[in-house]
Amino acid sequence: MKFLHTMFRVTDLEQSIDFYTKVLGMNVLERCENKEYRYTLVFVGYGTKADSTIELTYNWDTNEYESGNAFGHIALGVDDIYAACDKIKTLGGNVTREAGPVKGGNTHIAFITDPDGYQIELIQMSGE
Repeated sequence: MKFLHTMFRVTDLEQSIDFYTKVLGMNVLERCENKEYRYTLVFVGYGTKADSTIELTYNWDTNEYESGNAFGHIALGVDDIYAACDKIKTLGGNVTREAGPVKGGNTHIAFITDPDGYQIELIQMSGE
């Protein structure tokens, strides 16, 4: 088995695409529109569609979702977490937990949210 993608339902597709491409630096890898069932799928990621991606699902007739409390977050590795947070804030992203060491450990993390409130953890991948 291989991990393929994570799907998020989004309420404003273009705003979500802007966030994942402009703020997080991902690329749009594929876009599929289904007129009969009134939805659009957009796959974003850092490599190719063969790599792990995020599927943004936009249901044309739905403009609000209730977030459950079971989903936690996705995680992205970054080389410089402090610079990444500064850039995200400059580009209008929402940093909800500033970069710093995890409680009781040495790993540096931060949290941000996307336009629909999904949490994304940033994890420092190189030496502090």
